Amino acid sequence: MVEFLNRVNKVVNDVLMWVAGFMLAVMIILTCANIFCRLVWLPIRGTFELMGYFGAVVTAFALGYTQIKKGHIAVDIVVLGFPPRVRAVLNSINCGICATFFVIVGWQIWRYATNLWRTGEVTETLRIIYFPFTYAVALGCFALAFVFLVQLLSSLMGGEGQR
Repeated sequence: MVEFLNRVNKVVNDVLMWVAGFMLAVMIILTCANIFCRLVWLPIRGTFELMGYFGAVVTAFALGYTQIKKGHIAVDIVVLGFPPRVRAVLNSINCGICATFFVIVGWQIWRYATNLWRTGEVTETLRIIYFPFTYAVALGCFALAFVFLVQLLSSLMGGEGQR
């Protein structure tokens, strides 16, 4: 069961990472085009807006993948002094708390996005709907919560201890 969840976890976060990479490439192209247009004539309208929304999606979509690769900062100077069993218990507690936290964060962001959708909010400059970006951030939080849940189950089933 844990192996299946690990595979699903990897596929979901790989897809999100590819989307984040694509959006990052779009951000780079847009930035370069904006610099060029600014030198030649006028800057591209709404670049600042788009950078903010694309950046939020890139960051949210990269969270789960970074956690799988153990790329987040971990301050474990105190924990490293504990015996392996105590570290495993603390890791399980940490994964449980983090999974719960990011489910709550994702749920609240999802509710906010639904409110934006219902009210028809649009961006100030380009007048584009931005609830899809907010839903994307919620999805990134749910993906990270899923990573923590799989790590918790792996830890409880005696799998390798992950931070």
